[in-house]
Amino acid sequence: MPQLLLELFSEEIPARMQANAARDLERMAREKLAAEGLLPEALKTFAGPRRLTLVAEGLPAAQADRHEERKGPRVGSPDQAIEGFLRSTGLTRDQLTERDGVYFAHLHKAGRPTAAIVAEMVDAIVRSFPWPKSMTWGRGTLKWVRPLKRILCVFDDEVVPFWIDETQSGDTSEGHRFMGSAQPFQARDFDAYADGLARHFVVLDAEERKERIMDAARTLCFARNFELVEDEGLLDEVSGLAEWPTPILGDMDPAFLDLPAEVIRTSMRTHQKYFAVRDPKSGFLVPHFLVVSNIEAPDGGAAIAAGNAKVLSARLADARFFWDEDRKVRLEERLEKLQGVTFHAKLGTMAERVERITALARELAPILGADPAQAGQAARLCKADLVSGMVGEFPELQGIMCGYYAEKEGLAPEVAGAIRSHYRPQGPSDEVPTEPVAATVALADKLDTLVSFFAIDEKPTGSRDPFALRRAALGVIRIILSTRARLPLRNIASADLLAFFADRLKVLLREQGERHDLVDAVFALGDDDLVRIVSKVNALSGFLGTEDGKNLLAGYKRAVNILKAEEKKGPLPAGEPNADVSGEEGGLAAAVGHMEIEVGKALAKEDYAAAMRELAALRAPVDAFFEKVLVNSDVPAERENRLRLLIKVRDAMGRVADFGQITG
Repeated sequence: MPQLLLELFSEEIPARMQANAARDLERMAREKLAAEGLLPEALKTFAGPRRLTLVAEGLPAAQADRHEERKGPRVGSPDQAIEGFLRSTGLTRDQLTERDGVYFAHLHKAGRPTAAIVAEMVDAIVRSFPWPKSMTWGRGTLKWVRPLKRILCVFDDEVVPFWIDETQSGDTSEGHRFMGSAQPFQARDFDAYADGLARHFVVLDAEERKERIMDAARTLCFARNFELVEDEGLLDEVSGLAEWPTPILGDMDPAFLDLPAEVIRTSMRTHQKYFAVRDPKSGFLVPHFLVVSNIEAPDGGAAIAAGNAKVLSARLADARFFWDEDRKVRLEERLEKLQGVTFHAKLGTMAERVERITALARELAPILGADPAQAGQAARLCKADLVSGMVGEFPELQGIMCGYYAEKEGLAPEVAGAIRSHYRPQGPSDEVPTEPVAATVALADKLDTLVSFFAIDEKPTGSRDPFALRRAALGVIRIILSTRARLPLRNIASADLLAFFADRLKVLLREQGERHDLVDAVFALGDDDLVRIVSKVNALSGFLGTEDGKNLLAGYKRAVNILKAEEKKGPLPAGEPNADVSGEEGGLAAAVGHMEIEVGKALAKEDYAAAMRELAALRAPVDAFFEKVLVNSDVPAERENRLRLLIKVRDAMGRVADFGQITG
């Protein structure tokens, strides 16, 4: 079946926008084709420094004829309603049909050539493309991320003809700005297009560009017995800057190696887009860097490497100045300046925030086994580098630099380490601080953020989370679970913040393969100890994975449904069930009584596996009871006793979890 090939060629597209642009192009094309009844067998998009490309396989040559029945107003409706319906369908009243007192319009639309639909689709996509930032140029009104230079649009080996303002579609593209031919090349299908780009020094696929960079970079480093410091974020960026990425290993002035490694790497990454290089044995940086060029230079990249080395030296000289100047001022002396730094208009200054974190850290310290004095000192100084020269230049080094400055001042290693890591974890793969003082300060920092912003009703809504509160909550949960800290959150958090923690815990456990309804079932008991909650969820998950667990859950739901139905008729009977009964009824009464005692003992010891084993023992008596015993007996005394027994089953199981919250 025919193939569609589309290329939107422009000036340089910012690297940070390329991946989303490829996804948006695919989404918009699928939606618009589907709206016309055109479903491609395969559709793929590509993004690079100067082009967005789409290829769709298996489209029909023409749209099929379409028949549509449209429901209209009722017969006898006001003329105004009927006339409006007629205008929307383009029919006359005698062309309508009646069925069950309602008018219906039967519309026939002849299919159009796919090429005509594609022309309209491309025009609509280009004019409404959701670039974060766009610009207008020339005499037209067209907006694009950068000036749009060329549109290649071919369907079934033929050009799809159209104009978008001053740009006409065609079947030509062009290669690398410097290494490719000055003349455009022609392409009527994707194979010819991809071959043409390769011949003109363009790697179309972003993943292929990344592989090319990493393979060459590792080879260059290996040849010198070095190791590349891999950086996925930087790799994503540089792969979007070069159409023909060519890694080059350069030399750095070794005198700068006395700077903190984070300073060197950040200066390389932020300002120059360089990768750092290290000794694989010691892990220390070596005086080299790796830059990704967009050309294959005749001299093998020597001149490029030398030029970049000079620029890097200038950057690192600036960093050395900040490093030297910052160490002349003690952290304590910087605290006064925090009074002039606003944390949030409704939450005061950074100095006031530091006071809150310090008080909270001292309060949390015994719970995490930390020294309160060390935790308080680390919390008091942890934000001091916000008014330092180095963090002013490199904001991403906040906390890290403060830790270095604390070390240079001779503060205790526990204090310096806590300062350095108090922002952690900053993401799902980031390391969790577990040393007592470090965990205490990190926990205090995140809890203050959450409590403060919830107090002023600045909560995440939908995808909006400007203060990264979801990340902060997940950080709190990970620290608590990693340190096994028995922290009663209800003493700190409001009801809505507790619910927020529950939602974040569900996300974390779901990523680990656990079911969110089990979290609901445990949280419903009002527990706020995350360590205990997760232990219960894990035990409950294992229990419900067994046949005993599945059958007992079914029995529980049956009991609850009976109780709900009876409750609608009137109040349920109060009191304990009569244990002096025979048969399956007596067997269940004895089993529940025993289970209630043993589950209580297991819960007191927080032995949730034992609690689940006691629940499992209830499965057989419950099954036998429902098989042999009629709950709604004609004898009132029997009925009431059996309902009391079901209430006892429900309540006894409810000590472990709210099984009513569990699906399945």
